[in-house]
Amino acid sequence: MTTLSAPSAAPDTQWVLTLSCIDGPGIVHAISGAIVAAGGNIVESQQFASADTGRFFMRLQVEAIAQPETFDERFASALAPVTERYHMTWRLDRADRPVRTLILASTATHCVNDLLYRRRAGQLAIDVPLVLSNHETVRDIAEFYDVPFEHRAIAGSDDKAAFEARVLDAVAELDIELVVLARYMQILSPELCAALEGRAINIHHSFLPGFKGANPYKQAHQRGVKLIGATAHFVTTDLDEGPIIEQDTIRVDHGYTVRSLTQLGQDVEARVLRHAVRSYAENRVLVDGDRTIIF
Repeated sequence: MTTLSAPSAAPDTQWVLTLSCIDGPGIVHAISGAIVAAGGNIVESQQFASADTGRFFMRLQVEAIAQPETFDERFASALAPVTERYHMTWRLDRADRPVRTLILASTATHCVNDLLYRRRAGQLAIDVPLVLSNHETVRDIAEFYDVPFEHRAIAGSDDKAAFEARVLDAVAELDIELVVLARYMQILSPELCAALEGRAINIHHSFLPGFKGANPYKQAHQRGVKLIGATAHFVTTDLDEGPIIEQDTIRVDHGYTVRSLTQLGQDVEARVLRHAVRSYAENRVLVDGDRTIIF
């Protein structure tokens, strides 16, 4: 798979190259040679060889030295023999380009608010053309941040099918690259999971595996847990089993109430989801089977 993004680049543009292939000798040398041939200079380099799958992963940040406005075209040409030799999957993107992101929400507000705040503050490289929700609860948050909001209620299977059809329409109409389930409390159909494979991130309200259901913090309180946390992962047809992108925990004790556990948990959820979205937007997430490589 080959992906080129943002062909009309400014003269001072830096690029991010991510790639994966079967591990073997000479890969780094070949990639470096292609970059030099295209008139680029490597300013950051990270790589990993997976002993489990035998695959090689790499993320490079490159600045264009000669004729920066056409660097991506020259690089694609210089890289072609290398990609054929090593059967590479690769992507070249602008380092600072905001990722077109669709946010799905329900009644919880903390994750939506955090993402939109970080976006407005310039701390998160995403462009959000729409917040789509099955409840009205987050409308005022979206409007506060000048983001279009759309409400579609789900009362049955027909409504759910219509909502998912709208998701796919929005992805196509708005050039969406990432779908974020910001505590969207509906299980996606296998068809939608397949359509969004590798570009839909969910936040789970526990350090997986953990307590499932609508009130996990009450269950955690009843069981006297000593850690609460959150997990951000890619959406797959296996519920809450997708490749994990980010996790975090907080220590608690018997003195915490359900309310205080919930407040702490929501803080962790917002932080973990934000970090996962940032990693994705910065092209730092590569999938290796059932797990992720995060550069």
